[in-house]
Amino acid sequence: MATVQVRYIVHDVDAAIDFYRQYLGFRVDMHPNPAFAMLSRGDLRLVLSKPGGGPGGGQAMPDGDLAATVATLRKAGVRFRNEIVTGVGGKQILVDDPSGNPIELFEPILREARLGSNPR
Repeated sequence: MATVQVRYIVHDVDAAIDFYRQYLGFRVDMHPNPAFAMLSRGDLRLVLSKPGGGPGGGQAMPDGDLAATVATLRKAGVRFRNEIVTGVGGKQILVDDPSGNPIELFEPILREARLGSNPR
């Protein structure tokens, strides 16, 4: 059961799935379209997204209220790259950390998208 989630932007989701399954022992938990997949191995969930292929996954908000977290961060002057969008498994938004690194905040909609869930 995954307890940690990492998202990778990949050029070819299907090729990445093949690599992680064949060589690193990951299993596919979700692959609803060509631009997105969710894999797991032990406590690690690996979310694969194609650039420009739509919104992807990220870390679930502790309180499950993405809108409230975004409002708090905006009041603090934190820079966002977009507005909240709804994707395959939930709602997400990109925020910059103090060094300009993009962080995706994610509120799951589907059970399979929640950390700690066991989709199989």
